[in-house]
Amino acid sequence: MRKKENHEPLCEDIAGKGCGLKKVIDTVGGKWKIMILCVIDKNEVVRYGELSRSIHGITNTMLANSLKELEADGLVERKQYDEMPVRVEYNLTIKTKSLIPILLELKRWGENNL
Repeated sequence: MRKKENHEPLCEDIAGKGCGLKKVIDTVGGKWKIMILCVIDKNEVVRYGELSRSIHGITNTMLANSLKELEADGLVERKQYDEMPVRVEYNLTIKTKSLIPILLELKRWGENNL
């Protein structure tokens, strides 16, 4: 198999620890995480109930788990207000805002090719 010159491979170490593409898929892959990011991006600041209503078919367990993982990975910020009832808001981090143009390109590719 020949290697093209001046061609950057998607992964040097296919699916290994150093593979950036694998890291991205592990972080935002799955059925719900990108949908959650889409809702937060559209609204800038979102409460849990709004997320739940906006993403058809997601269970409360999946939403809660996905939000925890997105927060742990530094993609979503969670802000809790000390009031009764407790109010929690979610917004995208600066790191995630840099991912949005890439997701838009994927969206366009999907619209044109799938």
